[in-house]
Amino acid sequence: MPAATRYLAADDRYDSMTYRRCGRSGLDLPALSLGLWHNFGDVNPLETQRATLRRAFDLGVTHFDLANNYGPPAGSAEENFGRVLAQDLAPYRDELIVSSKAGYGMWPGPYGDHGSKKYLVSSLDQSLQRTGLDYVDIFYHHRPDPATPLEESMGALHQVVQQGKALYVGVSNYSPARTREAAAILADLGTPLTIHQPSYSMFNRHVEDPAHEDGYDGTQSESLLDVVGDLGIGVIAFSPLQQGLLTNRYLSGEAPAGSRAASSDSPFLSSDNLSATYLERVRALDEIASGRGQSLAQLALSWLRRDDRVTSTLVGASSVRQLEDTVASLDAPALTEDEIAAIEPFAVDGTGR
Repeated sequence: MPAATRYLAADDRYDSMTYRRCGRSGLDLPALSLGLWHNFGDVNPLETQRATLRRAFDLGVTHFDLANNYGPPAGSAEENFGRVLAQDLAPYRDELIVSSKAGYGMWPGPYGDHGSKKYLVSSLDQSLQRTGLDYVDIFYHHRPDPATPLEESMGALHQVVQQGKALYVGVSNYSPARTREAAAILADLGTPLTIHQPSYSMFNRHVEDPAHEDGYDGTQSESLLDVVGDLGIGVIAFSPLQQGLLTNRYLSGEAPAGSRAASSDSPFLSSDNLSATYLERVRALDEIASGRGQSLAQLALSWLRRDDRVTSTLVGASSVRQLEDTVASLDAPALTEDEIAAIEPFAVDGTGR
C-alpha cells in the first residue's frame, strides 16, 4: 500500500450514527454495518477499499463484517482489511467491532468446510493471521451442518471465546429450531449466543414466517424473529437490497451492462429475475420512496429498521460515494404505520426469485 499522510478519524464520527443494543448483551452495533463480501478482494483496487473503510469509520460505522472466504479470491478480503487496519485503523481498535465466519468451503480436504471443531478453530486461527488481529469481536458459524453434532460446532465457538480469540459468538443461516437449540447448548457451556445473521429484505421475508421450511427439520411453529426476540439474541440482516433488486438499477426492466443480472456467470441474479411481477412491485416501492425523498435502496434499509429486533443491517459499498448514499438513509424519519401499510402489498417474499 502506498505511503500516505497519517489517518486521523473525524472528531464528529459518533454525532449522527444510530446505535442499537444487540439483544440482551452489552454490545451496541451501528444501525448500518459494512460488509466486506464483494468489494474488498484482490480484484478490487486497494486504495478504493482503503478510502471506503476510512470514510465508513468517519461516519460512525464501527462494525466491519468479514468471513474466511470473502474476496475474491477467498481470504483476500481479510488480508486487505488487515492492511488498512495496520496502516490506518489500528489506533482505534478498541472502537471497532470486527467479525469473521467459517462454515463454507475454504481449503481442500475433509477439514476445510462445514462445522467440525477442527475446521472452525483452524479457520479462525487463519483469519486472525490474515487480519493481523489478536481476536475478533464476533465469530460466527456461517451455516448449519446437519452432518456434524451441533454440540461440537457450538463447543468450538465456546472454545474460541475461552481462548480469548473471540469476544462474542453468533450463527448465520440457522433455522428457528436450530437457533434455539444452539443457544441452549451455548448457555449450558456458559457462552451466550449473541447474534444471528440471516438474509432479510422486502423480497426475502422468511425470518418472519413461522411455517418456513428450513432444510433442517422442515417444520416450524415460530419464526426466527420470534426466537431471537424471546432469547434476547441480536439480528444483523444481510442482502438487504436483495442482490440489487431493491435498487433503481432494474426499474427499466433491463439489466445494465456490468450489473449482476447482466452477468452470465452470476450465481445470484439473471435477467429472468426481472419479471413483470417484480417490475410492478419494485416500481410501486420506488414511488413510495420518492414520496419520502429517498431512493429505493434507502427505503429498503429504512423498512428493515422498523423492527427493533433487527440490531443492524449489513451493507456493501464499492465506493465512498455509494457508502455515503447508503448512510444517508439514516437521515430520513422512521416509517409511519401508514407508510408501512402502503409498502406491505409490494414487499412480498419470493419476489425476484
